Amino acid sequence: MTRLSVEMLAADTVEPITSAGHAQLGIAVLAGIAVIVLLITKFKLHAFLSLTLGTLVLGAIAGAPLDKAIASFTTGLGTTVAGVGVLIALGAILGKMLADSGGADQIVDTILAKAGGRSMPWAMVLIASVIGLPLFFEVGVVLLIPVVLMVAKRGNYSLMRIGIPALAGLSVMHGLVPPHPGPLVAIDAVGADLGVTLALGVLVAIPTVIIAGPLFSRYAARWVDVPAPDRMLPQRPSEESDELGKRKLPGFGPTLITILLPVVLMLSKALVDIVIDDPANTVQRVFDVIGSPMIALLAAVLLGIFTLLAPAGFGKERISPLVEKGLAPIAGILLIVGAGGGFKQTLIDTGVGQMVLDISEDWSIPALLLAWLIAVAIRLATGSATVATVSAAGLVAPLAADMSTTHAALLVLAIGAGSLFFSHVNDAGFWLVKEYFGLNVGQTIKTWSVMETIISVVAGGVVLLLSLVI
Repeated sequence: MTRLSVEMLAADTVEPITSAGHAQLGIAVLAGIAVIVLLITKFKLHAFLSLTLGTLVLGAIAGAPLDKAIASFTTGLGTTVAGVGVLIALGAILGKMLADSGGADQIVDTILAKAGGRSMPWAMVLIASVIGLPLFFEVGVVLLIPVVLMVAKRGNYSLMRIGIPALAGLSVMHGLVPPHPGPLVAIDAVGADLGVTLALGVLVAIPTVIIAGPLFSRYAARWVDVPAPDRMLPQRPSEESDELGKRKLPGFGPTLITILLPVVLMLSKALVDIVIDDPANTVQRVFDVIGSPMIALLAAVLLGIFTLLAPAGFGKERISPLVEKGLAPIAGILLIVGAGGGFKQTLIDTGVGQMVLDISEDWSIPALLLAWLIAVAIRLATGSATVATVSAAGLVAPLAADMSTTHAALLVLAIGAGSLFFSHVNDAGFWLVKEYFGLNVGQTIKTWSVMETIISVVAGGVVLLLSLVI
């Protein structure tokens, strides 16, 4: 168990900072979440500030002394950023290297060159899933949508038939598979094993992305038949020249190895832990180091310098500016994730976590279903998958105390599945898809929103089925 997990379990067992009853705590939770929702949706306040103010409201109504509520929030913020901040940063650097070197273009070009006709939607979902492993959702959309539009235009394909599989691949990776911020925060909150969660996340992702991507795209193409908008067809980076002349692309094989390296290392650690199960064993200790998330991602970043940047003509003087540009966009994400961790810790310290545990026992609702429903409610209200994940993880974290390693991982995936439910007008991703595809609001709901709902329901269902057999 990691130091972070021990600290979080210890935090779960401390005396509550308030002696409020269930009714008062329930009102405090609803008021805190309502403030967050209102500030995000009505007043368009940044999620970081909204979570901070919502946490203070929660503590005040729960009857907690203000100084202790602030201490809980700052402790949770610091612990969360310490646990996932480095991983998010390394993931952002790897994604920037992949985009700027043209490695993503190389993967896209290679797969598309071997696909055609009815196999094209399957090629698109494969591309998006591979590219989506190290990239944030918004970055993946910006990177892949021009490719989607060009494929649809040049191959005379239905835009939705090509676009929905790509969006499904990106969204499923974003919600279910580490090292994306949401799953990482949920893993820390419930004390789940990252390697096991990664393995089960991929297992859940496969049927989910097939149903929500290539299969659903058949119906989406019938419901919304629109051409690829010409205004959104920029020149591809691989067709541009830079100061070094005609742009070179890294090889397909080295690029794929670089992307998959952290996944392989983390899965290897999980497998060795299961097979050997002896902390004193030298082999297991080695894999515990190289399979740790930070080392796995750091190894991929260092490898990427030689497999991605060097072949693309990046000299030593260009590496540092690239890293800086990769880190700049994640400041807001880190603050939101950190504030979500502060909100989570305040929920625990005020006794809300124990209240949820008591209520779940009285209602006899399966823990995984309860986690999914809570994440769905917060997702619908705030529009943010990350806010839904961190808030739901804080509420249901005590339920993981007596769970097995696999069921704790499934709890994380249930939260992630719920956090993707029905994206609508309060979600930035909704407008991103609408504008890139040139859709109106109704068309975006029929395609993107329905696809997100399918992902949430299918993934949640697969998680519940897995919980019956493992």
